[in-house]
Amino acid sequence: MSSIKIFFEKISLSFTKNSAIAGFFFFLVLCSWYILRPVRNEMAVQNSDILPYLLGIGALVMLLLNPIYSWLASRQNLKSVLIGCYLFFIINLLLFIILWEFFDLSGAIWLSRIFYVWCNVYSFFVVSIFWVVIINLFRGDGATNVFGVIAAGGSIGAFLGSEISKQLAVTFNESGIIFFTLIAIFFLISALITGLILLNRLSFVEGINEAAGGNSFDGFKNLISSAQIRSIGLYMYLWTAMMTIHWITSIQIINSWSSDGGDRIIFFSNIEQTVTLLTLITQFFLTAAIIRLATPRIILMFYGVIFIGAFTGYFLYPTIGYVFAITIILRIFEYGINKPTREVVFSYLKKMDRYKSSVMFDTFLVRMGDFSGSGFISLFSKTFGITFSLVPLLAIPFAGILAFLGLKIAPKKETSY
Repeated sequence: MSSIKIFFEKISLSFTKNSAIAGFFFFLVLCSWYILRPVRNEMAVQNSDILPYLLGIGALVMLLLNPIYSWLASRQNLKSVLIGCYLFFIINLLLFIILWEFFDLSGAIWLSRIFYVWCNVYSFFVVSIFWVVIINLFRGDGATNVFGVIAAGGSIGAFLGSEISKQLAVTFNESGIIFFTLIAIFFLISALITGLILLNRLSFVEGINEAAGGNSFDGFKNLISSAQIRSIGLYMYLWTAMMTIHWITSIQIINSWSSDGGDRIIFFSNIEQTVTLLTLITQFFLTAAIIRLATPRIILMFYGVIFIGAFTGYFLYPTIGYVFAITIILRIFEYGINKPTREVVFSYLKKMDRYKSSVMFDTFLVRMGDFSGSGFISLFSKTFGITFSLVPLLAIPFAGILAFLGLKIAPKKETSY
């Protein structure tokens, strides 16, 4: 009985006014993105033949944007960084509406390809900037208590965004991205306002009213000079490559299953809603306890084990039902456990690494992982003629390396402000 009481007492530590505001902030951020995500997925299906090239372009865009972001973070405080980055993407969304509607480019295949690349940039930068704010406001041991609740707010937003996208699916064939984009803008503006409220409430936190300092290439220099940053960076690169191999394999199965864009958007939305509902339960009641009991090393290691099982399953059961099930399992673990665990690890880093290295991980290295994963698929399926369901088996050794790297990663208390 006493152990149950202790369990609920620890859960109660997660629910504070500031963690609730942070959770609402994440709710708005992910609602904005998940309205667009099924559309992004549909663009991927439409351009599946050149998907590796689009992912490569995305990696190049991330490479170019990272020094610009690092320059901004070197000279501006956290509030200005948030405003500058979110306004940039709001303006981008408005430009897509203008091109799609007023220049009548809805049928232009090149625009759908640009939108796909841009969506990948949008998703990683908008979410990554959110986490930069959070890991600078909630640090170290205190982060373990609240990150589950904050992530749960994002899951609710993802669920609502997916439902909105599902309802808008009937307008896609006639109106394209217009309604999706307008509603995404509303939620992103709301997220910006909420983020500023949170920063004002916690303006006393040491270091957040000052620029990170340094220069535009600190993220890349730290990747070379710091063993811990290298380990985390390589882990981020590999797990993304593994996820991309899963993603492209699933795209081929989905494309064979249905040729109707509306049906595929509904299928993607159903996955998003199932994932977010189950992830929400995990984040509210299990995330903090699992991180405390299992430790970051074991959690990060276990991701590799899951990928080994997932890739074996694609060989044995290459069906639409398996795509639905394994996608849900992988993403519940990612959003409910692995992502909050990584952010706990980031919260122990030095200030410059919290600002710059964490964003470089979540943007450039992740996009490079995407590019490498897609290149892996292309190399073995197109060059050597190996069937799509068999290619993931060849990636199992890399999933093993991912598990090994997970064991090397642990929080190191070096928070120099």
